[in-house]
Amino acid sequence: MDVVEKGEPMPILSLGEGKNMVTQLVLVNLTVFILLFFTQVVYNIEGNSTIRFNLDVMNNVILPASFSRLARMPWTFITSLFVNEGVWMVFGNMIWLWAFGSLLQRKAGAGVILPLYLFGGMAGNLLYMLGMQFIPAFHATQFFASYCGSSACVMSLAVASLLVAPNVRIFQQLSGGIPMWIVTILYLVMSVSGHLFSHHDLTALPALTGGALVGYLFMNAWKKGNDWGAGLNKVLYKVTHLFHPKEK
Repeated sequence: MDVVEKGEPMPILSLGEGKNMVTQLVLVNLTVFILLFFTQVVYNIEGNSTIRFNLDVMNNVILPASFSRLARMPWTFITSLFVNEGVWMVFGNMIWLWAFGSLLQRKAGAGVILPLYLFGGMAGNLLYMLGMQFIPAFHATQFFASYCGSSACVMSLAVASLLVAPNVRIFQQLSGGIPMWIVTILYLVMSVSGHLFSHHDLTALPALTGGALVGYLFMNAWKKGNDWGAGLNKVLYKVTHLFHPKEK
């Protein structure tokens, strides 16, 4: 994908770039997917059914729909953001994560990527659970329903990139390129219609709404000089450098 604005090249998906947070998020998501896939293969080889795998493994990493179940497994509020079920889900989410994340990283810096990913995903999880509680059509299914995936996280990055660079053009070979705002709208339509028509699942729409809302609010504040992710980045920096030798 070619992105051009004022002669600036698009950052590549490089494994050697230490500050490429987009690459690191893609690798984490793919690693989790591969680990879960091979765990399921081992379960099946040993004669266990996929249902047993879901009960033993998946139920401990995906988000339950009820707050009572969440209270017993609070870590799933975070782990579910990195669990993509199925090849098409992980493939689609990672392509869009790279596309929107790379653009946003170039325009706003690597420091906004992880906070947006986590905050957007957590807001999506919260709205999903609230929707399961208060939307009558969803409420009856909350005791056995669950949610996972990075869709809400990617949605927050998509809306954020739209606010930062709406006129960036991609695919320059096509009559001068396609404006980013058109690509973002296309992604929004595809995400919503995918849940409506392909999965026949409306319960994910509140999660996508939560991700979009965070992307909008976060980048509006960033454009005004307020970095909502600064605190998280400082904490993560201290944690990751806890055992590093002090610089002289």
